[in-house]
Amino acid sequence: MATTFTLNGNPVTSDAPRNSMLLWVLRERLGMTGTRFGCGVGECGACTVHLDGDPVHSCRLRLSRVEGREITTIEGLSPDRSHALQQAWIEEEVPQCGYCQSGQLMQAASLLAANPSPTRDEIVSHMDGVLCRCGTYGRIIRAIERASAVSAAPAGRTR
Repeated sequence: MATTFTLNGNPVTSDAPRNSMLLWVLRERLGMTGTRFGCGVGECGACTVHLDGDPVHSCRLRLSRVEGREITTIEGLSPDRSHALQQAWIEEEVPQCGYCQSGQLMQAASLLAANPSPTRDEIVSHMDGVLCRCGTYGRIIRAIERASAVSAAPAGRTR
């Protein structure tokens, strides 16, 4: 039985088995390879996507659970990389190996969508659970703070 859902704003139908993990359907059947496989048990956060706007670990989410729902991957965050977080990631030189970055960005995007001006403690708390093997947490926090300042500033100005 096919599963229909919205992926990055577009309706899609997948004939993958409904008990398949969303991560593998995204990567292997739908070509959304920005979503990474890390641990496979929902502990590292590299596979984070948005389900109806909320961050979820796609390695632990069965395809049957997304029927009729909206999924956003890193590819859907901003096709031209103009999202304030993507720009801040570049400006703060966040990535080293880059493996966790799509999960980090998707987790951060969910934070800023819910709270455009988070405190440092709120950032740290929200980002807990998305692991960075390279330890660039300080840069990740600065990038989120930068994106928050840009998003909250009047046009043409930053805080």
